[in-house]
Amino acid sequence: MIDIYVDGSCDGNPGPGGWAAIIVEGGKRREIKGREENTTNNRMEILAAIKGLEQTPQGSHVAIHSDSEYLVRTMTQNWKRKANIDLWHRLDDLVGERNVDWKWIKGHAGHFENERANRLASEMAGVGDKVPKPTHFDSEGKVRMVDVSAKPATERTAIAKGSVVMKPATLKMIKQGEMAKGDVLAVAQMAGIMAAKQTSHLIPLCHPLPITNVSVEFKLDEERTAVDITATVKTTAQTGVEMEALTAVSVAALTIYDMCKAVDRGMRIESIRLARKSGGKSGEIVLE
Repeated sequence: MIDIYVDGSCDGNPGPGGWAAIIVEGGKRREIKGREENTTNNRMEILAAIKGLEQTPQGSHVAIHSDSEYLVRTMTQNWKRKANIDLWHRLDDLVGERNVDWKWIKGHAGHFENERANRLASEMAGVGDKVPKPTHFDSEGKVRMVDVSAKPATERTAIAKGSVVMKPATLKMIKQGEMAKGDVLAVAQMAGIMAAKQTSHLIPLCHPLPITNVSVEFKLDEERTAVDITATVKTTAQTGVEMEALTAVSVAALTIYDMCKAVDRGMRIESIRLARKSGGKSGEIVLE
């Protein structure tokens, strides 16, 4: 049995929102959380359940614990779905592949995991006095590098993704190694790794970090005629490596573009984004 404690929060409703899920299995627990800039409390409640279930294998037995009657009663008593249909469909698909029990918890009644999920979701939403403030400006509004000297060094990981969309013929040439400039993916992989190591030289306020590992991987999607890029960067340091992972994906994508532009001027670099990060005070944040 896998127990998942979920909660959502919103500052304004609609407004900035946060979700959180605490996954407990075999005596081990982990926390995931995320944020959306313009959403509602109900959407965050559903999204928390979606994100939690995505962390479980198909066919598993899962108990979802939530203080949201909207979520639990809709799934157990067939409350009418008048909004958030896109999220309900995603949740239905996940539930259909698992054995899921829905358990309602009274909110703010002292249940440890429920209170913890609420606190994480509220922090991500920026509710009340916890609204995130820009860190790269001092009290006078001047640009500064954040002082991380007081932070403990922890193991940190960031995963970023992106895509290069192209013509079918271009993707075929990449797959068969027929580009005049050489092995496109091998060169792009090396470019991405090198770029991650040079991030602090490219982004003015990034800290130089002792990177312990960089991997850049590619997947050829023939249906979308795209090269999907995933970069994973690790370090043990006082700040994270999100920018390094994003830079690796960006430069790998630019390298693919450069090596193929002679045969395909219509290529598009799309959807470069952070997918996951872990380590430090924020813990694990899973965005997809």
